[in-house]
Amino acid sequence: MNILDKEQLRANLDEVFWKIEEARITVSEHHIVQIVAVGKYTNIQNIATLYELGQRAFGENQVQQLKERMTTLEELPLEWHMIGTLQKNKINNLIDLRPSLMQSLESISLAEELNKKLEAKNSKMNCLLQINAAKEESKSGVSTEEAFDLYQQINETCPNIKLKGVMTIGAHSEDTKIIQKSFENTHKIYEKLEKEGAKICSMGMSNDYDLAIKCGSNLIRVGSNLFK
Repeated sequence: MNILDKEQLRANLDEVFWKIEEARITVSEHHIVQIVAVGKYTNIQNIATLYELGQRAFGENQVQQLKERMTTLEELPLEWHMIGTLQKNKINNLIDLRPSLMQSLESISLAEELNKKLEAKNSKMNCLLQINAAKEESKSGVSTEEAFDLYQQINETCPNIKLKGVMTIGAHSEDTKIIQKSFENTHKIYEKLEKEGAKICSMGMSNDYDLAIKCGSNLIRVGSNLFK
């Protein structure tokens, strides 16, 4: 985990901004995209430097790593996201960390367990419903067919969970059309859910975020492109 100098990080951030700008403008000049910087493979010093450069939202894949980084950088007003799979035995730990957003609510059973524990701690959590739009065995998330109904079900039955939208991971493929299809399918569901209060469509990572934005994503999760 190398410590990168400020100018290198600035150049990386500018490059990401530039690609976002190019993609965003194809949707609409009013389309706003938030970057969540994924710190998984980087040094904590790089996160602090990126904050100095204006980046505010950071995501981690594991509860333990999220806790360590939130604690070490607690004097900085950062917005923390949990973006990885949440094991049920780590739910209480995550609730205590009070992340800004939990992006990987992947099943109704996880929602019920999370809601129960939130209730016990008299707490609420902002979440995104994770959709497995690529229908890949290796990925978590609800199916595109079930997503709309499950979103409504969680809204109705899990009052301590505040659903803010949806998240997907693009198809694992060399074929751009297949990746694009997984984004388009998720965005269609998001559009239907806007009348249910959905505001966030989290799609796109380092290797496909420009395509995701063109398909309507308004939040991207970028790690390796920032910390190279």
